[in-house]
Amino acid sequence: MIKKIYLPLMVLMTLAFVGCNKDMKPLSADYFTVTPSPLEVVGGQVPATVTGTFPEKYFDKKSVVTVTPYLVYADGETAGTPFVYQGEKVEGNNQAISYKMGGVVSMPVNFKYIPAMRKSELQLAFKVERGNKTYELPRVTVAEGVVSTAEIANVQELNPAITPDKFQRIIKETYSADIMFLIQQANLRAEQLKSEKMNALHNEINAAAEAPNKELTNINISSYASPDGGVKLNTTLAENREKNTVDYMKKSLKKNKIEADMTAEFTAQDWEGFQELVSKSNIQDKELILNVLSMYSDPEQREREIKNMSSVFEVLAEEILPQLRYSRITASVNVIGKSDEEISKLAQENPDSLSVDELLYAATLVKTNKEKADIYAKVVEIYPNDYRGYNNLGMVQYEEGDLAAAKANFDKAARIAPNTPEVAMNQGLIALSNSDYAAAEQAFGKSAGVNELNEALGVFYMKKGDYNAAVKAFGDVKSNNAALAQILVKDYSKAKATLAGVETPNANTYYLMAVLGARTNNEQMVVSNLKKSISMDSAKAQQAATDLEFAKFDISSLVK
Repeated sequence: MIKKIYLPLMVLMTLAFVGCNKDMKPLSADYFTVTPSPLEVVGGQVPATVTGTFPEKYFDKKSVVTVTPYLVYADGETAGTPFVYQGEKVEGNNQAISYKMGGVVSMPVNFKYIPAMRKSELQLAFKVERGNKTYELPRVTVAEGVVSTAEIANVQELNPAITPDKFQRIIKETYSADIMFLIQQANLRAEQLKSEKMNALHNEINAAAEAPNKELTNINISSYASPDGGVKLNTTLAENREKNTVDYMKKSLKKNKIEADMTAEFTAQDWEGFQELVSKSNIQDKELILNVLSMYSDPEQREREIKNMSSVFEVLAEEILPQLRYSRITASVNVIGKSDEEISKLAQENPDSLSVDELLYAATLVKTNKEKADIYAKVVEIYPNDYRGYNNLGMVQYEEGDLAAAKANFDKAARIAPNTPEVAMNQGLIALSNSDYAAAEQAFGKSAGVNELNEALGVFYMKKGDYNAAVKAFGDVKSNNAALAQILVKDYSKAKATLAGVETPNANTYYLMAVLGARTNNEQMVVSNLKKSISMDSAKAQQAATDLEFAKFDISSLVK
């Protein structure tokens, strides 16, 4: 009798317990998908979309569920934006989930990337609220690991821009003087041969002949006649003016024992000179004269038409035509600068004796960055108002990885020359290194024409996650960064050719070749290139050990 009463009582108590327990049950990972999976770094972020399904007759009508994504890694975790869902009988503005039908939810997640996330789990945490009661469901792991290949983009492999010297070994100089003639005459007048300009020309010629660092390369004589006489008369005049001037210069050179090549030519009717002088003059009817010149190509007809304008011709005869009766003597001189050996020696022993351009040039003659930095430091000391010294010193410091010192010198250069493209380019590199993409973009916008800009823009676009723009910016550049952009857009054949063309392969070059091997399922390519990469940089072993690119391959012997 007692047993008959006990058994139904136990059943009722059990049913009552179950009926009162309104807690929602844990969900399995089968109810969730993640795109992409595994996760990938894009523009320094880890974005993904989690699609979840609440099954039929699961979601309690009076409950609110907060789902928080977490990226969990070895020494911590990062929480993402929570998503809130509610049952049918809850008043609120969150997405409602039907108890009977269930529902599908989409949760876009995003985490700022840190290297520890390479080996991580994407977990979903569930907090349930029903009235005054709050409880948590077990977390669900929906994805594992983060592909961080995009982070191989290396700002430090970019070349900063040098502000070049203007040093020229040979500087070409010219000196000239005119001998003026009277109308229809070709004789050289004494006052013309003793003019101030003619004396100055002779002095320059003599100095060039005597100076050890100068070379008199040529003396040219161009003789002219004004276009107000007939062609035959003017030809004779111009030819005689040339002959007399040449004879004069030959005697002068012989007297001073100077040897020089001499060339000569004459222009019988200097219509080009005439047109130039008229266009620059204040003659009232100059437009009329210029129209005549454009209407008639025959020299004699031009002359007749202009002479027919008697009032105009009188002005021309007084103001313009006398200026076209001359011989111009032009001396060409090469000024030969210091040799490389002289400049290098003076840069070490007596830098103050060098011009700023010679000292900047000296830095291009040495091999090591330390030697370059020493010379640029002297430029800054001796020529503190020349921005190029600061920029180029910063350039060397950037290449050596001292970004703080490089930034200080780039900023000094910018204060002296604020609109210099090379300096702006280098400031952009510093901003890019510090992930200050807004400042980098602004600086690169001021760097048009700088040779190094396209590569910098390529890395900038990769850091922003725009891989197609990066590929376009790199063009045909053969660099690790350019190959990485091609890998990220899955152009593996071009990436392989780019890496093969890298002039000085380093650990990153071979690491990217290993990534290419992994993506094309070539195990031998993975192993051989990882081995080379690790031999050049032991830190690559740890990087490879947690790199999901190599998850399908046995690289344990390389990374232990």
